[in-house]
Amino acid sequence: MSGLIKVVALSGSLRKASYNTGLIRSAIELSKSVVEGVEVEYVDISNLPLLNTDLEKEGTYPAEVEAFRQKILGADSFLFASPEYNYSVSAPLKNAIDWASRPPNVWARKPAAIVSVGGGHGGAKSHYHLRQIGVFIDLHFINKPEFFLNAFQPPAKFNGDGDLIDEDARNKLKEILLSLKAFTLQLQGKN
Repeated sequence: MSGLIKVVALSGSLRKASYNTGLIRSAIELSKSVVEGVEVEYVDISNLPLLNTDLEKEGTYPAEVEAFRQKILGADSFLFASPEYNYSVSAPLKNAIDWASRPPNVWARKPAAIVSVGGGHGGAKSHYHLRQIGVFIDLHFINKPEFFLNAFQPPAKFNGDGDLIDEDARNKLKEILLSLKAFTLQLQGKN
């Protein structure tokens, strides 16, 4: 389908029933049924080796890193599900970002959005560190709306498998996707 915006979605949590990965599953579902013109693809980062430039040989990267970099290069925009670990982004997410920023930086000049879930402020501090990282790697984040979800305040937000069940949160996630779509089209000069 022409005009389809390809969104690569990354979760900074590797846990099987991760609520952050659950947000991505919901975004995929919304892109298939509610948000037209957007295709969200989850890209698993769990198999990436830790960044080590000794693994780069004559301008090439390990196979799993190169496959990941090609996914990033082929995307129109990104959706980060960023849990907050110690007031920042998780190590797996930072590792993935670093691999894709190695020369040539495949993140550059593309739009992105951040969602997060957790306790307290719902992972808000991770957003601000991710935005700082984005400045250096030339990512352009949507400013509004913001999506921080406290998973532990009633009513229940997720089921036991980590699937989003809260309708208000689904509606806010839909707004994120619509904003990301509009910003992507704007940066592509199509809006």
